[in-house]
Amino acid sequence: MTQSPKAVQRAAVFTHGKPQTIGPALARLSTVAREAGVELCMGEEEAEKHGLDPENGDSGDVDLALVLGGDGTMLRALARYLGTGVPVIGVNFGRVGFLSSISRNDLETGVARVFAGEYKVEELPTLEVEVGEEQRVAVNDLVVTSSVVGRMIQLEWAVGGEGLGRRGCDGVVCSTPSGSTGYNFSNGGPVLVWGMDAMAVTFVAPHSLNARPLVIPHGSDLLVWNRTPDVPATALVDGHRVADLSPGGRALARIGAQRSLLATLPEVTFFSRYNRTFAS
Repeated sequence: MTQSPKAVQRAAVFTHGKPQTIGPALARLSTVAREAGVELCMGEEEAEKHGLDPENGDSGDVDLALVLGGDGTMLRALARYLGTGVPVIGVNFGRVGFLSSISRNDLETGVARVFAGEYKVEELPTLEVEVGEEQRVAVNDLVVTSSVVGRMIQLEWAVGGEGLGRRGCDGVVCSTPSGSTGYNFSNGGPVLVWGMDAMAVTFVAPHSLNARPLVIPHGSDLLVWNRTPDVPATALVDGHRVADLSPGGRALARIGAQRSLLATLPEVTFFSRYNRTFAS
């Protein structure tokens, strides 16, 4: 699904975790914003990182969030604005930048177009995750992995209430379409084209000749149990540790009700990104 864009009056700013990576990009962005009459909002954490005073606060009362960074920074901004109706667009200052639609060299022209309302918004599925008492929303993925480096774990799994046996492995990744080009992809999992309301399940280093990734539609839950008697597992949501799974512990993932809102330039389609990032 897509949303209708609108011209931008206030924009929140998120930047790469390493301030030196951005260099003069903030000054370039400020010039574009000033010429377009757009008010930039920078929270305390971002301002402190760059040695600046906070600009206009980091409230949810913005039209758009603008990222100067890579996919990790995009993920942070998408998670911050879940459920607010605020879309997120990126200028790539990272390595891969699959989620970004503006190159660093095109910052001025690309951002000016966005501020004028020349963008589209993709609504991408998220995951509802339950691990013990913890409940989280994942923009990218749920990962259940061995807590002990070098020790394989036995994971039992079920989809839609039907048991699918056990797998000896290093872990399992359950990803959204936006997350399918990350850890899931690097483990040989399928890329899910934007527009699919589904999640991908891919085992990490499975000790099996017939372990294949699985694409699961909306409405079917994934359940994973740690069946290793002497090795705990760890559940991570979007790369952040949520909880440990002791032997018998369980994690659940399903397509959630919330959607992350990814803004893009009209011509920067999923397949143009795919070709630029993976096919060349």
